[in-house]
Amino acid sequence: MSITRIVAGLLALSAACAPALAQDVKKEIGAGEGALNIVAWPGYIERGETDKNYDWVTGFEKATGCKVNVKTAATSDEMVTLMNQGGFDLVTASGDASLRLIAGKKVQPVNIDLVPNWKTIDDRLKDAPWHTVDGVHYGTPYQWGPNVLAYNTTVFKDAPKSWSVVFEEQNLPDGKSNKGRVQAFDGPIYVADAALYLMTRKPELGIKNPYELNPTQYAAALDLLKAQRALVGRYWHDAMVQVDDFKNEGVVASSSWPFQVNLLQADKKPVASVVPAEGATGWADTTMLHASAEHPNCAYLWLNHSLDPKVQGDLASWFGSVPSVPAACTGNALLTDTGCDTNGFANFDKIWFWRTPTGKCEAEGACVPYAQWTKDYLAVMGQ
Repeated sequence: MSITRIVAGLLALSAACAPALAQDVKKEIGAGEGALNIVAWPGYIERGETDKNYDWVTGFEKATGCKVNVKTAATSDEMVTLMNQGGFDLVTASGDASLRLIAGKKVQPVNIDLVPNWKTIDDRLKDAPWHTVDGVHYGTPYQWGPNVLAYNTTVFKDAPKSWSVVFEEQNLPDGKSNKGRVQAFDGPIYVADAALYLMTRKPELGIKNPYELNPTQYAAALDLLKAQRALVGRYWHDAMVQVDDFKNEGVVASSSWPFQVNLLQADKKPVASVVPAEGATGWADTTMLHASAEHPNCAYLWLNHSLDPKVQGDLASWFGSVPSVPAACTGNALLTDTGCDTNGFANFDKIWFWRTPTGKCEAEGACVPYAQWTKDYLAVMGQ
């Protein structure tokens, strides 16, 4: 059990109890401070080093004088830990981290009047509950998308119809067992994926929201994950390691992000993805400003830049995500005019976006908080 994971669990527990209080918002933007430190998901901040066509950093640096430094994080818990340690200005946080950061007072409210491109944001995201508390905005939407089921097309001639291929032992279409050939996500939020599967698999449990589980529902999800442990060859959190596992380690099915699928397909590997019949969890990421940001002026300049339609479209093309700015869906050479539809623009209402379970739940009254998810999922992976 790593110190990072212990800290993340304690942060989750304190966040569930701490009130979210609005701080004073910035009133004006001054000259850039010359630097900007960002914690981001892999593939989110590109400067053309992997592919020269994908660069939304170099132009920003030239225009503002703000040198961008990026620290990639593999999980939301890692992001929370890094922001807790300090030294960063911005973070591209998913919904299972954003509310913890707000409750823990690690991020500050954003003055949307200082972000001209705010008006271009998808109306479905402007007041989203994973970055808006009591009417106060704690960040600007960045990108969103589903957690897909990635699969090897030589094993599955037809796309898998159910998440059962990673949750329950079975022979796959090639006649071989799935044991040791599938992966699961290395993060407590994956409990929600099990709960989502059980919403259809065992409707008698009465699960209405995979992030709001009463003790009985939670126990069923945990039992499913314990059984899955015997099937899982690796719990993935590093996107590039998962790419290698699909290439070289015999992995044929796993929860994944469109990012890995895009990289594998670009490398001509037999991998595709699908959102199975049960639906999918997903992520709607928010760029959030640290409460003690050393470079707030550069940070605000980036917040606006990150919502530029070309930046949004280029990023969506690179990552396989959906832009937070609908205008990015047309006229972008990399994304193309069909890219947003391909990446799931119309599926917004079908995705259960990541949230941090707090123990205060609308559907179930009292439910199991994230601190318990953290403790129990660590135990599952350690079996």
